[in-house]
Amino acid sequence: MKNLYHIQNLKHHYNGHPALDIDSFSIRPGTITGIIGPNGSGKSTLLKMLAFIDKPGKGKILFKGKSAEPFAENVRFQVTLLTQEPYLMKRSVFKNISYGLELRRDTHDLPNRVHDALSLVGLPGNDFSHRKWYELSGGEAQRVALAARLILKPEVLLLDEPTASIDAASAQIIKDTVLLAQNKWGTTLVIASHDWEWLYDICEHVAHLFRGRFFGTGRQNFIFGPWSEPAPGKWVKELQDGQAFEVPCPPSKDAIAIINPKNMLLATDKKACMIEGLVTRLVLEKHTREIIIIVQAANQAITARLSPETAHRHTLYPGQKIRLYYLLENVTWY
Repeated sequence: MKNLYHIQNLKHHYNGHPALDIDSFSIRPGTITGIIGPNGSGKSTLLKMLAFIDKPGKGKILFKGKSAEPFAENVRFQVTLLTQEPYLMKRSVFKNISYGLELRRDTHDLPNRVHDALSLVGLPGNDFSHRKWYELSGGEAQRVALAARLILKPEVLLLDEPTASIDAASAQIIKDTVLLAQNKWGTTLVIASHDWEWLYDICEHVAHLFRGRFFGTGRQNFIFGPWSEPAPGKWVKELQDGQAFEVPCPPSKDAIAIINPKNMLLATDKKACMIEGLVTRLVLEKHTREIIIIVQAANQAITARLSPETAHRHTLYPGQKIRLYYLLENVTWY
């Protein structure tokens, strides 16, 4: 299957500060890709570039094998972005939703199509289509903004924290609706979200973006300095409960240690470092059947990824105190 998107050597700066640095990244058509990472990691910037709203400082973003400029004709009606803060024009709900079709000069049967789009997001057309933008709650506004994109039956739907600032009922409707678009029209979904449980449940691929760079897939463990050296050659980060997170010699005292969740083990026959904490979450990753566990060790959250066989051998439950082991050789640095 050919790639729908392919990023090559993308570098972008804001006010002289690096925002994105991506060597290579591809998205296949008809798939669901999740992007997770802390605030300021570059998620929104990347989505704006995938939507061809912003242009990277260096590098290429290929769409169907071809370069595209911002707002170019070959992408503007195929790719659409739903932002965290819904943007609605100062006009009726009907006018907001029909605007994209009017730009396309595709205006046949508009009332029924607008009503259908509203029903997709759980809003009755007879009630909502004539409302003004200021008469909507935050959740309703986000659902109307989504309806305005779904009416276009887009080839690509990009979502930037689509459920972050709305009520639980609206959030669930949006989750259900974007999956409906993917199932009904084969829409390619790219979702940036802090709701990683949802992403692990629905996505074929979840990528972790941190300080503008991709670090493999899934929830990498980031342990921030400063690091201290309580004994010659022994470097640690002291936690609030008195434990110490041991690492190899850091490149600087403020370097960031990175450990792949697959390298956090419940047991090992090798000489390993150990950290103890409480299990706070257990999540089944649908596509791999692996178990993702979150362990809280004082002020440090740690993620481990277990195979089905390993998870089966251990009885794990939220609130359980467990020990995780890792090898110094598996610690990398940023």
